[in-house]
Amino acid sequence: MERGINKIKEWRGLATRYDKTPESYAAGLHLRGSILWLRSLPTP
Repeated sequence: MERGINKIKEWRGLATRYDKTPESYAAGLHLRGSILWLRSLPTP
């Protein structure tokens, strides 16, 4: 669990919370999660 959180925090915008509104922060979390998920898929 901790490794997953650290991978999300590697993205500077989320680690430093430059996004002040909750909506934009949540959108950033979703975007970063999607990027990590897509990178974890096996290549055909």
